[in-house]
Amino acid sequence: MKFTSNKNIYRWIMIVVAVMITSLILWNTYDFFQQLKENERKNIQEFGISQKDLANQGLGADLGELGFTVASNTTTVPMIVIDYKGGIETRNLPENIRDDQQKIKELIEIYKQENDPIVTQFEGKPFSTIYYGNSDIITKTKYYPMALVIIMLLFFFVIWFFYRSNKAGEQNKLWAGMAKESAHQIGTPLSSLVGWTTILKETNVDPSYIVEMEKDINRLKMITDRFSKIGSIPKLIEVDIVDQTQKATDYIANRSSKLVKFEIDLPDQPIQVKLNEPLFEWVIENLIKNGIDAMKGKGTISIYLKADVYNVFIQIKDTGKGIPKRQWNQVFKPGFTTKRRGWGLGLSLAKRIIKDYHNGKIRVIESKKDQGTTFEITLNKI
Repeated sequence: MKFTSNKNIYRWIMIVVAVMITSLILWNTYDFFQQLKENERKNIQEFGISQKDLANQGLGADLGELGFTVASNTTTVPMIVIDYKGGIETRNLPENIRDDQQKIKELIEIYKQENDPIVTQFEGKPFSTIYYGNSDIITKTKYYPMALVIIMLLFFFVIWFFYRSNKAGEQNKLWAGMAKESAHQIGTPLSSLVGWTTILKETNVDPSYIVEMEKDINRLKMITDRFSKIGSIPKLIEVDIVDQTQKATDYIANRSSKLVKFEIDLPDQPIQVKLNEPLFEWVIENLIKNGIDAMKGKGTISIYLKADVYNVFIQIKDTGKGIPKRQWNQVFKPGFTTKRRGWGLGLSLAKRIIKDYHNGKIRVIESKKDQGTTFEITLNKI
């Protein structure tokens, strides 16, 4: 217990550290983004000043080394310059836009949303207005934090999946251990019962009593065999699914109340599948018993089997209280039960037997309040 507790503490420490590191990266990225935008704005301001100085010196004047350097630093930022005469100059825009006045007007509105325009003055009067957008590097950097957040979410999903898988693995080991221990515990009195029946055969006891006792002993042997197979890979053999379904249904039908009516619709022809007989019969019996419990011991159980080219479908329907749709998947989780008394293991083990051992499917396909529930088992044909 202490070791498990320490593992949980270490896990949470790792999660907290990961969150702190990711948060620090996000903050630094945001700060870098803001600095980059500020530097671009300064470059645009310097460009505007150089343009003003050029006008001040005359149209034929040379920008000089400083002006040339400033102009060179503005080759990545898209901008639109409108001078005091209304003239328009574009820089770093695609060629198909430069001569399109309508698109230039649309870009001006977009740039106003991205950055505040820069206004330069000459002799106290507005000289030019510079509208500029974000450079490619700014645009790419803007989406980097979003990508980082997605990576962080994926990271947490991996941790969560690992935690759930680890927890599910521990639960599976626990159920398998309980099943094997139950098989071991049943085995001891079972051996004793076999010995007692041998002794009783040599006395004057009514033979019919011994026959019934042997039936129950054989039943206990089968239950022990079922429990011993949980947690290990059972052997699958080729059998007739129609016959196996009939046998499993007959066993429960012969031991159920007369208030429970059984309607069985099975094909006349055999259908071959690979099964572990004891485990498959356990699933059928579990589903039928659950149906009888849902009907409170009175109603109709319907068993229907059909097949297509690739699969066999077995449907077991009751006329019980039904299952809310939000619980259709939950009923197969270990520990989930709607009964006042119950461990919530029957359907969980049934799913494990069908899905993990037989590579099939088991699900609720229909359920209505006070009308009943239909479970469906899907198995592969040979």
